[in-house]
Amino acid sequence: MAMIDSLPPLREVITQHGLSAKKALGQNFLLDLNLTAKIARQAGDLAGSDVLEVGPGPGGLTRGLLAEGARRVLAIEKDARCLPALEEIAAAYPGRLDVLNADALEIDPTQHLTQPIRIVANLPYNVGTELLVRWLTPPTWPPFWESLTLMFQREVAQRIVAQPGSKAYGRLAILAQWRCDAKIVMDLPPEAFVPAPKVRSAVVHLERLETPRYEADPAILSRIVAAAFNQRRKMLRASLKGLAPDIEDRLHSAGLSPTDRAERISIEQFCNLARTFEQD
Repeated sequence: MAMIDSLPPLREVITQHGLSAKKALGQNFLLDLNLTAKIARQAGDLAGSDVLEVGPGPGGLTRGLLAEGARRVLAIEKDARCLPALEEIAAAYPGRLDVLNADALEIDPTQHLTQPIRIVANLPYNVGTELLVRWLTPPTWPPFWESLTLMFQREVAQRIVAQPGSKAYGRLAILAQWRCDAKIVMDLPPEAFVPAPKVRSAVVHLERLETPRYEADPAILSRIVAAAFNQRRKMLRASLKGLAPDIEDRLHSAGLSPTDRAERISIEQFCNLARTFEQD
């Protein structure tokens, strides 16, 4: 295996520091440094960007990001056991790696980063979707980040890029694709990780749009989409009846049939419907 830097192989690092992946923290370590460098490359040219990484573990992806030229990496790691390994990486890349021992759900990373910013992470399984939703729903748009390059269970990745009419299509697809170009850029088998998860993984790259694809109030759109997919097998006139007494009229004015179901409705159509509520 080709080495990407002068540091020891990750298996040696894990053994030296007595690290083992904790299920409670959603950890699965990716040990192949060629793979971590390939994931880093999916984020594009990193040379002029700060990179936010969540859940670096022993630092495989961190090393890939630094080797691929990231201007600076901010790694947020909740597990204090991993800090000595990350400190060794920081020493090997002077001035380019900052490590915060913190919970990514409880910290504002923008205080520690300089624009432009890209987020690249092998997200812990137990918080991955929640972090993605937060990054896709900031108070103002465009957000602080320019792109997201994130690893998920493949099932979650498919939900992010799903199209209307597919079983995977739902709220996550709409949140992602309304404001971003989203695509799956890599697939990884379970055996690439230690311990091997029971499912395949995939890397999704999301490039932000400067303005949403279609005009709509974010809060209204979110409320409609949540109600529609909460009862996705019901017709829209039933799943959305709690939002307005004249929901059938609103559906008609948005070019929709009251008998349509959420999984068949495009993002543009949901935005059309959201705009019928903006005058209320």
